Amino acid sequence: MEIGARLKEARVAQNLSLDSLQETTKIQKRYLLAIEEGNFQILPGKFYARAFIKEYAAAVGLDPNELLEEYKDEVPKTEEDNEVQYTRMQRTKKVSNPEKSSNVFSIIPTIIVILLVIGIFAVAWYFIQQAMATDGSQPVEDPNDNVIINEPADNENPSNADSGAEDEETASGTDENGSADETGSDSEGGEDTEDTTESENEGTFEVVEESAAGGRAEATLDFAHNSDEVEITMESSGDTWLEVENEAGESLYYNTLTEEASPEELTVASGESIYFNIGNASDLTITINGTELEYPANPDEYVVQQIWVNVQ
Repeated sequence: MEIGARLKEARVAQNLSLDSLQETTKIQKRYLLAIEEGNFQILPGKFYARAFIKEYAAAVGLDPNELLEEYKDEVPKTEEDNEVQYTRMQRTKKVSNPEKSSNVFSIIPTIIVILLVIGIFAVAWYFIQQAMATDGSQPVEDPNDNVIINEPADNENPSNADSGAEDEETASGTDENGSADETGSDSEGGEDTEDTTESENEGTFEVVEESAAGGRAEATLDFAHNSDEVEITMESSGDTWLEVENEAGESLYYNTLTEEASPEELTVASGESIYFNIGNASDLTITINGTELEYPANPDEYVVQQIWVNVQ
């Protein structure tokens, strides 16, 4: 018995119509009928053939993984496509690493020159300070040493006491104002530090490779960041079929993401490569560490998009 007949038999046993199955799986009726008849070439692609079969099997009470394993020779395979994309990603990493190393070595002479200049200025400043200290230690003859000045008593000039009090009040007021200014300056500096830290925790995307044809787009992006953890947020404004895998092929998310179930969040480690297979890109927004991923190809024109993101 072929896999399409097996699925149809299970549907009939569950007393389900194609219309009701369409409501449950969110798969168009003509695709469900094509699966039952074995016309997989009608489906959008090999990957969607496997994905739709899994959804169909789960809806009629069959185990999707066991069913695909049992009919693995009949179901279209996608391993070759994944191997090609993985090879592209590895080649990109190998090409970029020598460039980073050469950039580091190119700035070493500049650093050495800067350190030498700083050292020369430090030595010169030290000798200048020593010379100034030596000149200051020599005794200087004061021409007023032999002049005797008769200072009046406090009771002879009472205005001196008032003048001294005013000077103390002025000095006190200056200290109070200076303290207030320093406090305000520290407060503003703290806010600037917080803003700088938040901007450093975000990241930037760079398109490494992209292609698009026949309503489908493929791309490889690098995501550079300075944070310890990488948070991925996926939010849909409609119904979006979505699969997320790591570079080892392990599934991180596999489902139809609806507006009611949004947002969906994932946490990955630095150095990983994440694969997004998106069935309705125009309704899906992907954000990594607060930075929104902009699709290299127009999602309204290329609704099916397969994207690798190299988290650096």
